[in-house]
Amino acid sequence: MDSAEVISWTRLIVLFGALGIAAWLDHKERRVPNDFWITWSKPAIFLWTLDLLVSQAQWYVYATAAGMVAYASIAVIGRPTIKDISSGKRLDIAVSIWYLIGIIGVIQGLVLHSNENLLSVISGEASEDSILWWSTFAVFIPIFLVDMAWRMRLIHGGADCKGLMWISILVPSWSSIPILFPDSMESATIAMPPAIALLVWGGLAFLVLPLVMVVKNLMNGNTTLKLIWHAEKMDIDNVLKSHVWLLSTIAEMPSGEKKILHRTRAPRKTPTVEQLTAQIDVLKENGVEEVWVTRKYPLLVFLWPAIIPLFLIGGPMAYIMPLIGL
Repeated sequence: MDSAEVISWTRLIVLFGALGIAAWLDHKERRVPNDFWITWSKPAIFLWTLDLLVSQAQWYVYATAAGMVAYASIAVIGRPTIKDISSGKRLDIAVSIWYLIGIIGVIQGLVLHSNENLLSVISGEASEDSILWWSTFAVFIPIFLVDMAWRMRLIHGGADCKGLMWISILVPSWSSIPILFPDSMESATIAMPPAIALLVWGGLAFLVLPLVMVVKNLMNGNTTLKLIWHAEKMDIDNVLKSHVWLLSTIAEMPSGEKKILHRTRAPRKTPTVEQLTAQIDVLKENGVEEVWVTRKYPLLVFLWPAIIPLFLIGGPMAYIMPLIGL
């Protein structure tokens, strides 16, 4: 194998290993410490640097890559403010310098390559320097989309957001990792960024979950149609010890009678431990021993096995579109 192949296989190993650890932590603790992402960002940045060295990139490409890393760092260390910089905080000053380097790199890249036809860049007909810079700058797209999705609460977990940003840096382009059956990717005109492709593969895995839940509930004798596809019954004493949303509640009817109701959706805002305890106490006072709950499934748990189809055939759209004649 040449140097580029060694780097790409190393990336795949790091992706599979680190994301597996993160998924396990998120599954067990429902959080992944920031120190984890800071630690694993080091091999991601190192491998990206090696890749640019092998490609004999110009200085502004390195600067642009630095800007992408600085943007992603917001999710872990926050955004530096003028007040923090003025007070002499070293980390904020260092990140601000990193931002400045990134901005200079982006401006220089735009000055040199903005006159290139974007289609020629996508088709590979542009100059090597132009393709390399645009592919580096394109890392901005998945990081921006993930950042917006998190701010709009389309992605709820902070660990999920940080994980996808980390993947964007570790795998900045499709040439960064090996693909076992690359035919569909090679014939595709446009492909979504690797991090977004992994998110889509993980999302497709979610589609299997309702089928699993239906089978599980039917085997346990639970036949409430509006709940069996996404929820399950649990002993009320286990709710506080589990990572679940409580769907069962007590409602007082107009006649004064109290009746147990089961919501079909999880609450928009996760209740505090005190609020959840109070809800459980009310249910117990009314003789409820089993309740309906829906589990909190971390996205990282689904992203980890999604590496397999990513490695086998690449992005899902590049494979699906030819099947439907596009």
